[in-house]
Amino acid sequence: MNAKTSIIAASLLAAALGLSTPATAGQSLSLTLTARTAQEADLLRAGLTLYQIAMDVESGAFVHQDGSLNAAAIAQRANSGSVGVIHQDGTGHQARLDQHGNGQAHGIFQFGHGADADVIQTSHGETGLTFQWGW
Repeated sequence: MNAKTSIIAASLLAAALGLSTPATAGQSLSLTLTARTAQEADLLRAGLTLYQIAMDVESGAFVHQDGSLNAAAIAQRANSGSVGVIHQDGTGHQARLDQHGNGQAHGIFQFGHGADADVIQTSHGETGLTFQWGW
């Protein structure tokens, strides 16, 4: 998928979800979705858990890197129930996910080149997804 196609796809997804189109900064595009209701949180958490099952993950934190010069870190600082995923395809990505509460779930998915994400969850039950495309 080329950069123009990625931008169009992200814009269509944002429009379909009733969100404003995210601004581009530098050479990347980011789209973050956060759950507004308990039902949305359960759906996002289930999707991330299914992703982990498909990837044969046995813990609440998982990093998948396909490419080179990528850096990723997940810190989970609570008793239990948090799910963290970082998926990087391409080169030169950086991603940090810091979860301080129980029952949190967030997935960071980066594609292309040079995307940078820093997600901090401090309340119990926070749930979201971040998609980034860099070129």
